Amino acid sequence: MTEYGRGQGSEPWHPEDPLYGDGGWGGQQAHQGPQSPYDGQPQHYPEQQQYDDWGTGEQAGYGQAQQQYQQYAQHQYDQQQYDQRNYDPQYAVQTQQGYDSGTWATGSHGQVPYPPDPADPYGQQTGPYGGDQRDHYGTPDAYPPPEPPSRRNAEPEPLETDWDPGPDQGEHAFFAGGDDEDDEAGDRRGRGDDQRGRGGKPKKRRNGMACLLVALVLGGGLAGAGYFGYQFYKDRFGDAPDFAGDGSGQEVSVEIPEGADGYAIGRALKSAGVVKSVDAFVSAQAGNPDGRAIQAGVYTLHKQMSAASAVELMLSPESRDNLIIAEGKRNADIYRLIDKRLKVADGTTAAVAKKDYRQLGLPAWAQNHPGVKDPLEGFLYPSSYGVSKGQKPEDVLKQMVRRATATYEKLGVEKKAQSLGLENPWQLVTVASLAQAEGTSHDDFRKMAEVVYNRMKPGNPQTNGMLEFDSTYNYIKNQSKIDLSLSELRNYDNPYNTYFHKGLPPGPIDNPGEEAIKGALSPTDDGWYYFISLDGKTSKFTKTNAEHQKLVDQFNASRNN
Repeated sequence: MTEYGRGQGSEPWHPEDPLYGDGGWGGQQAHQGPQSPYDGQPQHYPEQQQYDDWGTGEQAGYGQAQQQYQQYAQHQYDQQQYDQRNYDPQYAVQTQQGYDSGTWATGSHGQVPYPPDPADPYGQQTGPYGGDQRDHYGTPDAYPPPEPPSRRNAEPEPLETDWDPGPDQGEHAFFAGGDDEDDEAGDRRGRGDDQRGRGGKPKKRRNGMACLLVALVLGGGLAGAGYFGYQFYKDRFGDAPDFAGDGSGQEVSVEIPEGADGYAIGRALKSAGVVKSVDAFVSAQAGNPDGRAIQAGVYTLHKQMSAASAVELMLSPESRDNLIIAEGKRNADIYRLIDKRLKVADGTTAAVAKKDYRQLGLPAWAQNHPGVKDPLEGFLYPSSYGVSKGQKPEDVLKQMVRRATATYEKLGVEKKAQSLGLENPWQLVTVASLAQAEGTSHDDFRKMAEVVYNRMKPGNPQTNGMLEFDSTYNYIKNQSKIDLSLSELRNYDNPYNTYFHKGLPPGPIDNPGEEAIKGALSPTDDGWYYFISLDGKTSKFTKTNAEHQKLVDQFNASRNN
């Protein structure tokens, strides 16, 4: 530390300092420039002269002279090494050779000594300058008091180069410890107006931009945290987002599958744009005063409805005022209903079905059956469908085929067909369509399915393998008559006429509902072969032709009366 507090370590006495050149103690005359301590003799090696000065005692050290000398000598040596590396390309190679051999390296700038041994900087060594370089001042008492500043040699300025020394060599790094006060202190020490540091570059004055940046970052972080915190609070504790009113007026059809709970229904409605959030719908459904559940089916609703309005509409018959496909309906009738609902020309949907039936979603087991009148028969599943003007016929047909396929898969049609003595699931759907066409109630379907299976047996003694169902003849004739003569029935040659051909018809004759399919999957085993409906509402089943004939006579008598 110098007398004037200029910082740690040795620092050159600046010529502009007011005490520069002062004679100091003893009234000594101020010298006008640097003087050689060797009476004008030339000094070829600054580091050697410095070393000799310390060795002979001609230049007094500071409080810890040995340590300061070692730092100064190392600095001078490093500076010379740096100069030679920058200006002498041969130096690096020659010096490396010198180091490798343990001797002196000779370059274009003369000989350069090894640096002193750090372990024994003042021991007995013989250097390139000759002489004994032992330390003759072994005790602190051997050092005289420091000389005044005017006698001290100025530390040489570092060599300026064209490379940027970086933030640690004269420049302030961003957010470094130095600030504007350090620059002002440098001005007070007489560093000049250019505010140049020891590295020779002007010091950068830190302005308010850093503080502004920090404030913006912190402010943005706080604002973001506040926003997300508010959103989290709304999501967890606030009311669920909801639309207001009865909707925009734009109609949309939403299909609700079987077994869907409130959240599944809410997701379907949100996806269709009916409600704004699932939670709002679930909350409205839970608050339904009647406690009724929303049934599976297709609903015609409006976009952007409040959750309460959507629940109310779905619980009313109005929302299900859709296209209703009844159980046992034939495809020809369904095509006409679709045309009417879509307001297209008659026959449009039937033409699409005939041309594009393979692209409408039929399963593989429902395709490529010879002699089939309509490949889609049995796959336009009976249900309620939201069909309105503007839709395409193929889209409506796809909905129906998809519903039928899902129902057949759910009930296990494909898996159970062979266990019932059938060739494939296509035949099972055909049996279900026969039970649906001939049955008068859901209680009839299991018995009606048994009648079909019993008559299909080749060796049955009652019908000899003939089904003899009037419904198959009516299907191929596209009619629904009750009074049919046996002569008419037995003389019409068509694969669908079960009075003319044994076994099942080529395919389904209508679209069976779920109960008819279940009846075909689980028939009774009571030995039924015959059936008749006396009132058009219930059916009577018998096991023999004689029993059946009695019921036929009873029916004819009632009609005559």
